[in-house]
Amino acid sequence: MTTTALIVAAGKGERVGGLPKQYRLLFGKPVLRRAVEALACHPAIASVRVVVGAGQHELAQEALSGIDVGGLIEGGAERADSVRAGLARLDGDAVLVHDAARPFCPSEVIDRLLAPLEFFDGAAPVLAIGDTLARASDRLEEPVDRRGMVRVQTPQAFRLDALRAAYDRWTGDAPTDETTVARAAGLSVAAVEGDAALEKITTPADFKRAEDWLESRLAARTGIGFDVHAFAGDGPVMLGGIAIPHSRGLAGHSDADVVLHALTDALLGAAGLGDIGMHFQPSDPRWKGASSHLFLAHSADLIRERGGIIDNVDCTIICEEPKVGPHRLEMRRRVAAILGLDEGRVSIKATTTEGLGFTGRREGIAAQAVANIRLENK
Repeated sequence: MTTTALIVAAGKGERVGGLPKQYRLLFGKPVLRRAVEALACHPAIASVRVVVGAGQHELAQEALSGIDVGGLIEGGAERADSVRAGLARLDGDAVLVHDAARPFCPSEVIDRLLAPLEFFDGAAPVLAIGDTLARASDRLEEPVDRRGMVRVQTPQAFRLDALRAAYDRWTGDAPTDETTVARAAGLSVAAVEGDAALEKITTPADFKRAEDWLESRLAARTGIGFDVHAFAGDGPVMLGGIAIPHSRGLAGHSDADVVLHALTDALLGAAGLGDIGMHFQPSDPRWKGASSHLFLAHSADLIRERGGIIDNVDCTIICEEPKVGPHRLEMRRRVAAILGLDEGRVSIKATTTEGLGFTGRREGIAAQAVANIRLENK
């Protein structure tokens, strides 16, 4: 059975205001991208298609950069119009229709949805209702019997031809989901166990809940970095992103900032992303004399693109000269600005080797760094 995922992302997000919610960031990733990635990584899903609203193509392309969704599909004024537009562009045997505003879809839910399609026309994830139900206006009115009541989530799985035919026969008001259309057409829809992770993002409070849920899944990781450069040529010396007056400079392909290089390696190491040389090869002429803040900012971007959080960084500069103390606070502020952190999460220290080794002989400067981050374990 060939299954395509159809993600509906044409909403205007009016209840959160401003940028439509599907394009807002959740820990460095747009909501839409998280929804697409959650389905695209499942081995039973052959392809993912995305329906967007009029005028949203540029936002969607930016949010989905690097992900193949076979071209964007333009939706309509109502959700049902967008689903119809998407269904008309699909091939295959089965379809999973999903809301972009539900960015976290566990793979186990997809397994539970696809299994019943051998015997049913469709399947939907549901959650039991644990709260008391009642009708209300400005005050509580009569209670509603909750026995047998469930909350219906997405994604919802259907045989593609059956769902197309059901939509062709639909004549009612705008449906809120596909099970409404399917049941009206007499299709059999299985109820499978849903998941709290599939809660829909609708209000600002929902964004906070989603962020808290993501943060709870992050694991603490630590990386270390070390760098050294020899004195050569005229000063100043670049340290921690600032120019420090000195009679000699440091030799290196870039600006030889040992502090930023060590911090970059610490962050890349914490994220399991190799080292600075893998991302910025010394043989590449583009980095000749380049400012090292580019390297540090890149490492931070890579972590945030993966939904990670940088908790703190700490660097110790090892040298006899120049004196670091008078410049330590400025370096700290500069590193914090590059990483987008509060200054309280950045530490810059200095020490000497009591005249021992190459730094003790005033032949160069070394730096060692530690970075603590949180990243979702894959």
